[in-house]
Amino acid sequence: MISPRGASPIASSKPILVLASESPRRLALLAQAGILPDAVRAAGIDESIHRDELPHPYAERLAAAKARAAAAAWDGQPAVFLAADTVVSVGRRILPKAVTEEEVRACLELLSGRSHRVTTSIAALPTVGGTLRTRTVETRLIFDRLDSASIEAYVRCGEGLGKAGGYAVQGRAEIFVRRLSGSYSSVVGLPLRETISLLRSSGYPC
Repeated sequence: MISPRGASPIASSKPILVLASESPRRLALLAQAGILPDAVRAAGIDESIHRDELPHPYAERLAAAKARAAAAAWDGQPAVFLAADTVVSVGRRILPKAVTEEEVRACLELLSGRSHRVTTSIAALPTVGGTLRTRTVETRLIFDRLDSASIEAYVRCGEGLGKAGGYAVQGRAEIFVRRLSGSYSSVVGLPLRETISLLRSSGYPC
């Protein structure tokens, strides 16, 4: 367990907030909203796509599974567990979280000049009450047509590795975006307006 505040949580009547993700982007987005989790605990789960699974239910299933897994391993004071999953898709096809340069290149070649969707699901699970709540936000983007030089330059910079769809909109890939309709923060990894609403409804004052 990592404590972003540099100390163990102090017992109080207020539930503590545990982020079930080690994503620095999600931590930064929460900080932007004035929220600093008391602890970070990544939830290792099987992220395999089920047969014929569509992007929306896939993202929602993973976000819920991450929150439940982190809560199941918790033995501390009352807490609210916040988890999220972001999926990039073209039609019914879910793009991978690129782990190689070849996957980054393949994703960008597919996205070049096309419309795609970024679906982020968030889940909140309090240890007191135990009611899992979820929200799912879908954002539509259109990329410019990318020439081979632009794709290769992006592949070489390494920014797309480990990212859903092989790109990070908050980095150099923002220059590829011709149009974005929806939530920018959701594309980065955490829709802020919906996250605040979800935390409040789960008993975490913010």
